[in-house]
Amino acid sequence: MPLMKPPASRPVSLGFGLLPKKKEAEPSGQSKRLVKVLVVDQDASLRRVMTAHLKGADYAVSTAETGQAALDACVRSRPNLVISELRLHDMDGLALLKELKSRWPHITVIILTSHATIPEAVQATQGGAFSFLVKPIGKHELMGHVERATAASNFSSTGEDWQDQIASRSRLLEERLAIANRAAASTEPLLLTGASGTGKELLARAIHAASARRNKPFLAVSCTATAEAGLGKEIFARAHEGTLLLDEVGDLSQNLQLELLRVLRKDRSREADDADVRVVCATSRDLKADLETGGFLRELFDRISVLPIEMPPLGRRREDIPLLISHFLEQVKEPGGHEKIYTPEAIELLATTDWPANVKQLFDLVKQNVALSRGKIIAQGPGQQLTPEDPGKIPTYEEAREAFARAYLADNLQRTSGNVTQAARIAKRTRTDFYKLLAKYRLRPDDFKPSSRDRRDE
Repeated sequence: MPLMKPPASRPVSLGFGLLPKKKEAEPSGQSKRLVKVLVVDQDASLRRVMTAHLKGADYAVSTAETGQAALDACVRSRPNLVISELRLHDMDGLALLKELKSRWPHITVIILTSHATIPEAVQATQGGAFSFLVKPIGKHELMGHVERATAASNFSSTGEDWQDQIASRSRLLEERLAIANRAAASTEPLLLTGASGTGKELLARAIHAASARRNKPFLAVSCTATAEAGLGKEIFARAHEGTLLLDEVGDLSQNLQLELLRVLRKDRSREADDADVRVVCATSRDLKADLETGGFLRELFDRISVLPIEMPPLGRRREDIPLLISHFLEQVKEPGGHEKIYTPEAIELLATTDWPANVKQLFDLVKQNVALSRGKIIAQGPGQQLTPEDPGKIPTYEEAREAFARAYLADNLQRTSGNVTQAARIAKRTRTDFYKLLAKYRLRPDDFKPSSRDRRDE
């Protein structure tokens, strides 16, 4: 079957897309990153032919036979481009397109079919497909569409894949990553919020990797530890032309907040000898509650929260837990050591466990499980505790009181769907006092709003 060399009478492909951009020479000293292409077709011979053509043109290629296999492949290693047959064994190509765009909006998709119809082409266009092509298709036409699809995407051939270290299949986190990718093009300060252990520093590093500053320094500074040293010029000088992460910015004293505010004011009218730094702030505190109590400067908050991004807790992205476990197992594997895996029952147990310390707690537990397991299989049993804490352990008085207080506040927020005013009234506390309690126990009202969790709290 002449898959890639069509006869002269072949129908014209229903293709659409942008003209290719001229390729620029790679800057010296930078490694080239290949475009990752996933080919999805039940025809093994076509997969082989397309793979050969794509690899010959310097693309990194993987293949899948079914729609579900394609989705699994995207979870494991997110491709930049998916080329999929319209009619698959287990799902319609348009359904696959819809699922891909729902989970990973930035993946570019080209649809192939042997029997094109105008309604299908229109559906593909409306669904976000870059091209709708009729088979058999010639090599040069296919490669032209692939090149145009790559040129129209956000793909950068230099540096690392900016989000490689963030494992996710959660639509919620994908939405945050899409915002982060757009924010990477700006020089405005960023505010990353979320509970401890959710991966705010990892997100900050990803934003740096996606920005034009990727080859300049990334410096992370703990604001909790700057009480004595302050925010001196040398800190900003070390991050010159790069990115400075101020972690736990809510822990800064009033004097240091004023110092940071002066730096950000000066940045608007930077002089020649001033450091050129993109400032990213991170906090696990509720800064809005601190604003009400006077613990945080309003002007500073306004300046650093121009581009706010919330990292969701692990409890709101449980579908990521199996993927994170797989990712962590790869990270902690000893060089030359045996690969270890969890039993399905163990994975289910971990996916349904509460993780108050979020992703970091899960990572620490995986490291512990790998270190203590003697065989390849990790399962719940004697000498191997999979849950973060022993359910039979009797808490201390202080631990029990803390747990009760947090559960009580969470229950009030759950009952009122995240309405702080109503929750404070139930607790017979002022709104200001209630906000203080929420900040103390790391609770966010937005996490309890059923259908509008992404809205900012009143």
